[in-house]
Order: sequence, then structure tokens, then C-alpha cells
Amino acid sequence: MKKLINDPSKVVDEAVAGIAAAHPELRVIVDPPYVIARGDAPVQGKVGLVSGGGSGHEPLHGGFVGHGMLDAAVPGAVFTSPTPDPIVAATKAVDGGAGVLHIVKNYTGDVLNFETAADLALAEGIEVESVIIDDDVAVQDSLYTAGRRGVAGTLLVEKIAGAAAERGDALAEVAEIARTVNANVRSMGMALAPCTVPHAGEPSFDLGPDEIEIGIGIHGEPGRARIAMEPADAIVDRLLAPILDDLPFASGDRVLLFVNGMGGTPLVELYVVFRRAAEVLASHGIQVARTLVGSYVTSLDMQGCSISVLRLDDALTELWDAPVQTPALRWGR
Repeated sequence: MKKLINDPSKVVDEAVAGIAAAHPELRVIVDPPYVIARGDAPVQGKVGLVSGGGSGHEPLHGGFVGHGMLDAAVPGAVFTSPTPDPIVAATKAVDGGAGVLHIVKNYTGDVLNFETAADLALAEGIEVESVIIDDDVAVQDSLYTAGRRGVAGTLLVEKIAGAAAERGDALAEVAEIARTVNANVRSMGMALAPCTVPHAGEPSFDLGPDEIEIGIGIHGEPGRARIAMEPADAIVDRLLAPILDDLPFASGDRVLLFVNGMGGTPLVELYVVFRRAAEVLASHGIQVARTLVGSYVTSLDMQGCSISVLRLDDALTELWDAPVQTPALRWGR
């Protein structure tokens, strides 16, 4: 195993310190437990947005802290949920008097720890709403979840709900918008090769030289099927078919198409995937109105990709287009 690390047990410590050094516009607690917050937090009168989870999915979540998205992110150890205490600290740090929304991926540890943190914050007089993200169509239950997993659709929820909070929507309204996005986005991923967790030093699962995994999660969990390697177009067709059937999407829909790299996939391959996905959607009469391509919700060094399709209306499109300024996503400002 070759990685650009020093001590495997200090990877998150040193990465958080690097975030703080690279982004002085953020306020970063560089001693555990970690919190990454907007430099201007709390913004008085604005709903605060907090998300988080295990490290290893960068730039999710710390890379999406800033104007128009999250007010704070709470990184845990690699692939391990943060405990309630830093979630409470983040909630208090971004409470500007209008309440705080927790955006939580549907993994058992994340859900339980954010629930506990919300109860503790409520006991201190902070109004908290929580939205659970479960956009993955690959499996109903997994090693980490009861119900569907929260994967790349989380970014879309954070961006759109963040824009609603930035324009001054009330807590209940921001939470409802987040739930609307979650209800209208579907995702599915695949792996050409597994990831290697630094402290484990070996791949998270085994794949033969001519095998791929269809339906993986973002923690290196295996998916719904292991098959022989196929051309890119055939793989895209396999991912899109259950996505389109699940909502279901229909001719005349306007969508945001998001092709996400899992951490070890070059951008040229992601564009090959996007080309085919756009062709398939067009063949179904579905208009790709907004796009995103890149490695935004990763699984360390996993080679592979995921596809997310979000059904848009005018209100969601306006919020997606709204200005955003974070380390990993920025436009219009």
C-alpha cells in the first residue's frame, strides 16, 4: 500500500490541519473533536446547516462549508461517524437564532449520533430539524444501514437547502426543501477497484482483475452484483436503468445529471460516463437541464463512479443556480 500519509492513525488530524491552513476563510477546530465552520458563523437570523460523517469522502462534507451551503461540517475518523459532542458544538456554533438543520446520510452510526446531538441541542434551547438522506437505489439494507444508503445525492441536498437558508427561508421551509430534493433524487454507483482504509492497509473487498462491483456504497461496501468487466456504455446502462425505474422518471422531466467520481477515477472517464448517461436520458425524453461532473463524494481511492439524477422544477433550479462559495463548489459570487 502506497499513500501520501505519515502515521495512519493521524490521517484525519493532519488532513483537518491542512484544511485549516488552506482555507483561512473557515473556522476550523484543529484538535479533536473536529468542527469545520464558516468564518462568519453564526449568521444572525439565518437557519444554520450542519452535516458530517466519517472522513474519507472528501470534499464531502468539509469542502462544502461556506456561503450558500453548509454552515458547519463535523468530520469523524475514516468511515466512522462523529460522536454527538462535536455535532452539538457545531450546532451551537452556527445557531443564529433561526434554528439549525441537520443533514444526515442514512448510516446507522450517523443517524443515532445526530439524533442524540439534536436532543442535547434542544435541551439547550436550540430548535433542530433533521433530514435523512437515502438516495441510493442499489440495496434496501446494507452492512451500515437499515434502509437505503445516503450517497452522492447528499451534495445536491446540501447545495439546494443551503441556498434556501441563505435567502432567509424559515427552518421548517428549509427542511421541507431538503426533503423534496431527497424525494426526487436517485443514485447508484459502481467500482472498478476497492478502496484501502489507511489503518487497515488492505482493500475493503476483493475484486478479480476482470471483475467490477455494481451498486457499491461510499464506505467500500460491496453492492448488488459482481460481474465481468464491460464497456463503459453498458455499465452506465446498468446504473441508469434502476435509477429511472425507481422514481419513476418520465418523458418531459427536467433533471440535474450528476456524474461523481469515487476518488480514484480520472476526469476523462467521468466524461465518457456522462456522455452515455445524457444519451440515455435523451432517449427517454428527459431533458438534462443542469449538470455536475467531478469527484465530490468519494470513497478514498476507490476506482469507479456513481450517477445521480435529480428531477427539477423551477423552484429547485433557482436554488441550484444560486451563488455558492465553498472550497469545493463555487459559482455566481
